[in-house]
Amino acid sequence: MVRMSAEERRESVIRAAMGEFAHGGYKGTSTEAIARRVGVSQPYLFRLFPNKQAIFLAASQHCLVITREAFQEAAKGLPLEERLDAMATAYQDLIADDPDRLLMQMQTYVAVAAAEAEGDHEFGEAVREGWQDLWDAVHVELGGDVDETTTFLAYGMLCNTLLSLGFPPGHRNWEGFYKTARPE
Repeated sequence: MVRMSAEERRESVIRAAMGEFAHGGYKGTSTEAIARRVGVSQPYLFRLFPNKQAIFLAASQHCLVITREAFQEAAKGLPLEERLDAMATAYQDLIADDPDRLLMQMQTYVAVAAAEAEGDHEFGEAVREGWQDLWDAVHVELGGDVDETTTFLAYGMLCNTLLSLGFPPGHRNWEGFYKTARPE
């Protein structure tokens, strides 16, 4: 039997947390459910992360990093005029491969709003940093065009919203994103 390193176990917890939080939200997900899904004890979970909020933040940041890296990889080496379509296709693939990742992003926005309302601005700041990194990466890949970056990310948010409302990928409401935000 091969034992996982602490880092591998940590990644396992993050992936499990994404699935649990995606469906239960921050308040509705117990650390016990996450531990059970990974196959570890709750005390072990808290050796890897100091608290539930840290687990949630790690899962949120992981979602944003995966998305940012997918966009950067899709655009890599392409002429500027081909990057938007390549990045839109990469997002479609992310949606198809793991819809929970996008639901986790939506849960992140809800959790930040709740934390901010309760006076916890540190949590929101950490999430905003990840979002800013995503914005910056997309902005660079789209040649620094603010309108194109805004439109692209707005269509992405539309996809997240449609998915969270239960519209499956490929539904007619997704067509605007599939065709990309660029007018013909």
